[in-house]
Amino acid sequence: MSDITSQALLAQLLVGLINGCFYAMLSMGLAIIFGLLNIINFAHGAQFMVAAFLTWMGFTQLPALLGTEFRINFWLALVLAPILVGAVSILLEKTLLKRLYHIDHLYGLLLTFGVSLMLEGLFRHFYGISGASYDPPPLLQGGVDLGFMYLPVYRAFVVVFSLAICAGTWYLFERTKLGALLRAGTENPKLLQAFGVNIPLMITLTYGFGVALAGVAGVMAAPTMQINPLMGSNLLNIVFAVVVIGGLGSILGAILTGLGLGLIEGLTKLLYPEASTVVVFVIMALVLLTRPAGLFGKEN
Repeated sequence: MSDITSQALLAQLLVGLINGCFYAMLSMGLAIIFGLLNIINFAHGAQFMVAAFLTWMGFTQLPALLGTEFRINFWLALVLAPILVGAVSILLEKTLLKRLYHIDHLYGLLLTFGVSLMLEGLFRHFYGISGASYDPPPLLQGGVDLGFMYLPVYRAFVVVFSLAICAGTWYLFERTKLGALLRAGTENPKLLQAFGVNIPLMITLTYGFGVALAGVAGVMAAPTMQINPLMGSNLLNIVFAVVVIGGLGSILGAILTGLGLGLIEGLTKLLYPEASTVVVFVIMALVLLTRPAGLFGKEN
């Protein structure tokens, strides 16, 4: 421990915090979908990957496709990619998922797993698995010398923007009338429908919103990760562990657990690298042994 400098420690904490932000946003979307639809969305990682690819394609391939100089820059992609991914997910919900709500949850998991494999296979066919790079926008390039460490501007943006999205989503679902309706829809949808609330529409829009959160994370991940068809599935195992530890359906649990596990994983990579790939799952096992519903989940 004495050989570890404060600069190395802070740099690794920053990396862990950035990973934690992606874990929080992805697991938050999963928690929202499971909380209202009772479906484990196994396509979440693939939808995250598709948003990253759309960001890269809009900037690098659209000009050649259209024969013009027009490109979709990062800021425009941050709006368009989540909307497009969310819209396609709504089509998936309306055509396939809605047929599975009244049967065993396993069928929804299998369907979304199949969708995930199809998306990964499609992008692997056209783009391979070597990966593509995407530069941060000019406004967010470079860094700031804080004296004790060099802080990349884009990484600081990822942390601040992700925390803002997480806080805004938590407030929407926990402190607004719309959030109260959504929570009531998970408890007693038939009663809520009797009061004139369009439950099918609410479910559809909630699924689209949950997937759009994965889309936002995918756009922000494009400049920090190699964009390849497996980038989502590589994260998905950890994200599911985050959701289980935080408590299935708990938005606050997903946010706090995602951030916390990102920091723990970052510290583990510095102090004991061999354990960094399993530390999250060890924590999950310990939590399940002591609190099966998760840290923020409700006991039945």
